[in-house]
Formats: sequence, structure tokens, C-alpha cells
Amino acid sequence: MKKFSNIWIQLGPRFLPFADAATDQLPLGRLLRLSLFQVSVGMAMVLLTGTLNRVMIVELGVPAWLVGIMVSLPLLFAPFRALIGHKSDEHRSVLGWRRVPYIWFGSMMQFGGFAIMPFALILLSGDTHGPAWISHAGAALAFLLVGAGIHTTQTAGLALANDLAPEEARPRVVALLYVTLLLGMMGSAAVFGVLLREFRQVHLIQIIQGVALTTMVLNCIAMWKQEPRNPTVTSAENPRTSFSEAFGQFVRTPRVMRLLVALGFGTAGFAMQDILLEPFGGEVFGLNVGQTTWLTALLACGTLIGFALSARMLSQGSDPCRIASAGAVIGIFAFAAVIFSPATGSINLFRLATASIGLGSGLFAVGMLTAAMELADKAASGLVLGAWGAVQATAAGLAVATSGAMRDAVSELAMAGDLGHTLQQTATGYSFVYHTEILMLFVTLVALGPLVRVSGITNLNLRTGKFGLAQHPG
Repeated sequence: MKKFSNIWIQLGPRFLPFADAATDQLPLGRLLRLSLFQVSVGMAMVLLTGTLNRVMIVELGVPAWLVGIMVSLPLLFAPFRALIGHKSDEHRSVLGWRRVPYIWFGSMMQFGGFAIMPFALILLSGDTHGPAWISHAGAALAFLLVGAGIHTTQTAGLALANDLAPEEARPRVVALLYVTLLLGMMGSAAVFGVLLREFRQVHLIQIIQGVALTTMVLNCIAMWKQEPRNPTVTSAENPRTSFSEAFGQFVRTPRVMRLLVALGFGTAGFAMQDILLEPFGGEVFGLNVGQTTWLTALLACGTLIGFALSARMLSQGSDPCRIASAGAVIGIFAFAAVIFSPATGSINLFRLATASIGLGSGLFAVGMLTAAMELADKAASGLVLGAWGAVQATAAGLAVATSGAMRDAVSELAMAGDLGHTLQQTATGYSFVYHTEILMLFVTLVALGPLVRVSGITNLNLRTGKFGLAQHPG
């Protein structure tokens, strides 16, 4: 038994994805408990952008344009994540907490939004004798509250994790929280799918209110005895730094603006295809729902391979910006393969391209996270992680929002024959979006180029030779 235990201990840090994120100061059990706030965020994201999106259009009969506006409302708060992070850095309190109050109020906003959401949606579907503006206002308020709560909770939670972790482990710890986000999204999607196999309005009410209660429970468990009380840090007598001054100093840091520009264009370049992947397979290749679902699985598998490959490369001392650039290059060739797949009639080429997109996005995400994490010291980790999250969330949201409109507009012109007989086909609208993604990835390479040549971005973890699979973002 002792021999078996020794073998397991030796295997843990090498093969278990989260083992290398734990430290003496932040044990794995405490870290996993803290990560529960990411589960609640993932659950909310799936409910907003997935389940409710389909239920409102199909079962409740809400117009698609109105659904699009409601689902996009949480995006309005994404640019404010840097401000939220800075406010948590500068928070003044006699209790000695900086992050916990923001996690708490973010959780309360999520709870409040989910509490009124099911009834607002029922009114939005037309099941009311009152004026229409009441249902619109109620639904808008619900989505705005949930969006504000998500961004506030996640920004403060990531900053708290960054504060608690020792310097050499901070990137792995923050990245582990993104892994938890993905697991929360996957698990909640499966649960919602099972519970809504037979749709009834009462089931929808129960699910949304269950999410509200689960959010509060998970976030309270995550916060419990995590942040040490330090009144000297939160004393009202301490000097304050304005947001404009702090943010100006941050963006003037060498390489920061190039990193943020590369992050924005790269994230948008990989995100535009998120809502088009399965429709492309269904319309162009005639795949059924089950077959298009496997495309998403292929994308996820490619992403995981990208995480593992980048982890190995970083542990060998590779430049993180070079790894991110490699991911962008792979993405360019993958999107080109998607464009050519209808002309060749090869479904297998399309499937291979889908997995390659995931591979490229995994390499890009890990490389960019590693390049930026050393910027986040404990004094201003909220501002840095808030700015990072603001750029990433805003770029992804705008990319997803515009890709559908671009595809519809170009497809309408193509099918009407306005673009010529050659382009009068279903794939034209999709192809235009994929070409746009290629252009964005080229811009990403331009922004990353000087950083790769400088080769001056070396994460602290690389000096210790430790970078595990846990170190990947969402």
C-alpha cells in the first residue's frame, strides 16, 4: 500500500491536470472550493446564451431580433471589468476585505436577475394583458442584472485567487479557474438538456430559480474564509489612485498595448465561428443535429490538444508569444480548409479543419495568458485581470454578435444573384465570415511580431520549469 501511495504521489504532479496548481499557501482543496464561483458563472453563461436563446425563440415565440438584443445586454458590462477590478484594488473597508464585497454584490445581482427573469420572459412571450413595454423592461432588467453580476463576480474572484496564490503559481491558479468555468458550462448544459426534454413553462421557472439559488450557495461556499482580513490595506487613510491614472500607467507598461491588441483581434478571429460552426455543417453538408453536435466535440478535443501541447512547449522554455503566434497560423490554415471543404465536397476535410481551429485557439489562449500573467502583481491584480477580461469578453461578444449579421447579409446578396452566378450558393455567407477571421488572425500576427522578436516575455513559471495542463484559460 505504501508503495502504491508513493507511485500515486509521483504521478499526480505529472499527469493530473490540477495537481501542479496547489501550493502550501493555497492547498488544492481550498483552491477547488474557491473555484466554485466559476461554476456559477459558467452555469449563468450557458443559461443565457444557450438554453434561453433557443427556448425564447422556439417555445415562447419571442421574435429573434428581440432575443438577440436581450442576450447581448450582458455584454454592455464587459468593458467595465477593468473599472470593477480597479475599484476592488482600491476598496476601503474597516473589515479589511477588498475582493469579498464585490463577489458578494455580484452574486446578489445574479440572484436578483434570475429571480425576476422567468416571469419577465413569460410576459415577453405575450402571455399578458398589460402594455408590452413592461415585459420588455422586465426582461432587460433581468438580463442586465445577471450580466453585471457575472462580470463583477468573475473579476473580483479571479483577483482574489491571484492575491492568495504565491507569485510562481499565480498563472496556474488563475488558469485552473478557467478550467472550472468550462466544466461548469459543460455540466450545466447537460443538466439543462435533461430537465427541458419536455418543455413546460413551469419547468423553465423552476430551472431559472434553481440556478438563482445554486448561484448563491456556490458563491457563498467559494467565499467562505478565503480572503484574509487586512484593515491596513483597506484603511480609509491610505492614498487612492484614480482609475484613469492607474489605467494610464498600466497601458504605458512596455508590451501591454500590443498584447491587448493581439488578444482582441485573436479572440475575435477565433470566436466569430462559434455560432456558425454547426449551422455550416447542417446547411452546406446536410449533417443532422447529432452529427453537428460532434463538430463541437471535435472543436473541444482540438482545444484540449492545444492546451497540452502548449504546456509541454512552455515547460521546455518556449516563448509564449511564439506559441500564441503558432496558434494564429494554425487558425489561418484551418479556416482556409473550411472555406475549401465545400468545393472539394470533403466532410472529412471540414472535420479536420474544425479540430485544427480548436488546436490553434488552445495554443493562442495559453500563450497569451502566459505572456500577460506576469503583469498582474498583487497590488493591482484586479485592474490587470479586469482589463484582460474586458478585452477578451468584449472582443468575443462583438465577434459573435456581428458574425451572424455578416453571414445573413452576404447570404442574402449571394442567393439573390447580386454577387454573380458563381457565388450564388449557401456557403458564400459563411465563407465571407471565415475570410474575415483569417484577416483578423493576420492582424494578430502583426501585433505579436515585435513581441516574438524581442523574446522578452518570460513567465515566472518558466524559470521553475513548471507549467501544467491546468494552466489554460477559457
